[in-house]
Amino acid sequence: MNLNEYKKKVELLKKYAYEYYVLDNPSATDEEYDKLYHEVLEYEKAHPNEIDPTSPTQQVGYKVLDKFQKAKHLSRMWSMEDIFNEQELEEWINRIKKTIEVDKFYIEPKFDGASLNLIYENGKLKQAITRGNGEIGEDVTNNAFVIKSIPKTINYNELIEIRGEVVIKKKEFEKINEERLKNEEEPFSNPRNAAAGSLRQLDNKITAKRNLEFYPWGVGINSLNYNSYYEMMNFIYKLGFNEPPKRALVKTKQEIMQKYNEFIEFRESFEMMLDGMVIKINDISKHEILGYTVKYPKWMVAFKFPAIEKKTILEDVILQVGRTGVITPVAVVKPVKIDGAIISRATLHNFDEIERMDLRINDEIIIIRSGDVIPKITKVIAHHSDNKIPRPTHCPVCGSEVLDEGTLIKCQNLSCPARVINSIIYFASKNCMNIDGLGEKIVELLVKQNLIKDVVDLYSLTIDEILKLEGFKEKKAQNLITAIENSKGSECWRFINSLGIEHIGEVASKKLCEKFGVNFLDVTKEELLKIDGFGEEMANSLLEFIRVNRDKIIKLKEIIKPKNPEIKEIKESPFTNKTVVLTGTMSKPRGEIKKTLENLGAKVTSSVSKKTDFVIYGEDAGSKYDKAIKLGVKTITEKEMEEMLK
Repeated sequence: MNLNEYKKKVELLKKYAYEYYVLDNPSATDEEYDKLYHEVLEYEKAHPNEIDPTSPTQQVGYKVLDKFQKAKHLSRMWSMEDIFNEQELEEWINRIKKTIEVDKFYIEPKFDGASLNLIYENGKLKQAITRGNGEIGEDVTNNAFVIKSIPKTINYNELIEIRGEVVIKKKEFEKINEERLKNEEEPFSNPRNAAAGSLRQLDNKITAKRNLEFYPWGVGINSLNYNSYYEMMNFIYKLGFNEPPKRALVKTKQEIMQKYNEFIEFRESFEMMLDGMVIKINDISKHEILGYTVKYPKWMVAFKFPAIEKKTILEDVILQVGRTGVITPVAVVKPVKIDGAIISRATLHNFDEIERMDLRINDEIIIIRSGDVIPKITKVIAHHSDNKIPRPTHCPVCGSEVLDEGTLIKCQNLSCPARVINSIIYFASKNCMNIDGLGEKIVELLVKQNLIKDVVDLYSLTIDEILKLEGFKEKKAQNLITAIENSKGSECWRFINSLGIEHIGEVASKKLCEKFGVNFLDVTKEELLKIDGFGEEMANSLLEFIRVNRDKIIKLKEIIKPKNPEIKEIKESPFTNKTVVLTGTMSKPRGEIKKTLENLGAKVTSSVSKKTDFVIYGEDAGSKYDKAIKLGVKTITEKEMEEMLK
């Protein structure tokens, strides 16, 4: 994988994460997400100085929705590292044993639900907060009060955060979906989404009807005096919380594998969805010694279950058009029940994948599902027709001619109805035009009321038009108009990035502006290919986008008047004109340190050679540090770097 491929995979991973954590409506299976996540993670381990700080590997969860008040956790709510096989389990245990001696491992189920943090003070439930981004979540206290398995009072008066999973029984899930279909509502795709959607109801009467269950799996802030995680959880369960059906203390890898196989056999019969088994170091005193990465504790992992396979029939293929115009084929399959969910659709990724499998309508196929939404077709068992699936030549929504790049087929029309809402949301987002207050719900309202049809229309909105929208008063309407007006004069790179051009993200937008400024509309392919990091795919995508949308881009430029980048004067430092490599875990994100050094005229690279001037290292520096020592390259700590900068 090269840098451009890494960036594309990060963007796709961010899309999947947004759908999963914010919309509760993922378009990728757990297996797909996990595979992509680990591809990104492996690249980042090998190229630490190229890590995108917005990568989901550097974050916990995702942003909160606007419909609830935001609330801060008393202590950070972490995610978990995933492992998938015995080899990865052994690698995790070996990493642990380099730092501590392990006496026992604590084993418990991994429920597939929505994470929730309960804050108790003086024995009373004070607040309930969703995971959110790990530091700030949504205040769903009113809804927690109607979940029967959450005690309103406990026999413990100290301040404590009790964390766990809100889940729903498979039978309850089926009942809810039957009701939703009767009411002509979109059914939940699986029990996890049903649990998350039920927890996020503004009307807690709906939450109460859903019969949610809460299973605790840990604590945050607390004054408990336990060294054993097992004993600590015993205490939590005695306070009146649900205890999971299986948990254990084990000593060896072999015993962990034995429990894992038991859990796999047990999961089909359990009334809630399980998607893995959690393994924790039982000795709590050793947790702080092991510490944390930017995303998860090093003292625990989730051992994910293998995907479930079922046979079915491919009945049709439908086309979906995404924010950037990418046309994605989705398989419509004969409904089949997998782990409590009725599956009628499966992801097909792209048309290259369809051709690779020689997939045809009415084929008998195998699909797999790993704990979450849209499954994946893995194999064709038998052909039952010659109905091959043709590649589209025109957008299924607007009819525009598509750009066929092979793997990707794209509608480039900015005014395509399928793209409008998401393209405007993206246009207004923080890393684009940064229009404060123009969130998803408001964009949907504006489009639904026919006040805007594309991004250009934003700049002709009036206060009177906005006041017609539900929930808007004078001040809120004026704030939105002001925010839109303030986006004028934005930096050139923000303007390009906001257009949502496939393969052209923030980094590529900055490079375009550095080279051509606001006059990027008339660049040639030859000129683009001379830009560091630009390849054929990026150049073709940009040029095709400009060809289709030239008039609209010119109109936007005239309205916004984006600014050309300022030429920065480099401040002299010990790192000016020096080649630097960063390695190991730092106190700050490496992307931040890289930016600081580059602003001082340093060239930050990913590999150590004789031409390297400095290797700046943190904890667990690894092979780059060893190579620097071997080559005689100067090595300095992060603290020494800061001293040099002073």
